[in-house]
Amino acid sequence: MPRFAANLTLLFSERSVAERAIAAREAGFQGVEVLFPYTSPDWPKALEGAGLPVVLINTPALDWDSGGRGVAALPGQEARFRGEFLQALEMAETINAARIHVMAGLAEGPKAHDTFLENLSWAVGQAGTRPLTIEPINPHDIPGYFLCDFDQAAGILDTLNAPTLALQFDAYHAHRITGDVMGTWARHGHRAAHVQVAGYPGRHEPMGGEIDYSGFFARLGKDGYQGWVSGEYHPRTRTEDGLGWIA
Repeated sequence: MPRFAANLTLLFSERSVAERAIAAREAGFQGVEVLFPYTSPDWPKALEGAGLPVVLINTPALDWDSGGRGVAALPGQEARFRGEFLQALEMAETINAARIHVMAGLAEGPKAHDTFLENLSWAVGQAGTRPLTIEPINPHDIPGYFLCDFDQAAGILDTLNAPTLALQFDAYHAHRITGDVMGTWARHGHRAAHVQVAGYPGRHEPMGGEIDYSGFFARLGKDGYQGWVSGEYHPRTRTEDGLGWIA
């Protein structure tokens, strides 16, 4: 079975920040991820107190509520990206986060592509041995997101050829982008260092619905995937009532 992590931004949100990581541990999760641990000063202490590894954080998107989705691919925002990436590195050191997901942002065209490559190359150099990921996000949920295709991500990874930069494979986004999670994994799974899951439709628990998660988890095992599988979804009711998928 995979090692399962809980996304504490979405799961256990009926609890306070201070309680979420402990609740995840008690529910049987082996690790946690937090999208934006910059949003509350309570995160570092809460994560340390639970004793679970922090497997992933995102680069900041402090303007999320007004439509911001990162700036790594935004021409003219290089200085902002560098400042926010250094903030992410500092947070990763503080909470011992294993990986940082570099958010591309809303952009398009050749200049955005070049900007993303340049910023990623700089970030890889700054991060040293700390691994980074990039994640294709479907255009239905986030219209205009620069990195919206797995072949596009593969081309970027091949161009940079950096050992510490890998694919973040979200099966929910794969389903919405290609309609074929298994086929997309077959083509790109060897590039993946982190996996996220959610059901479709609704982005609820990864069980039932259109995505065959029992088959997908079996495929991960068959392929020797050693990374984390994180539940990044919106629970239908109480988080604890929908955890049959990690049993």
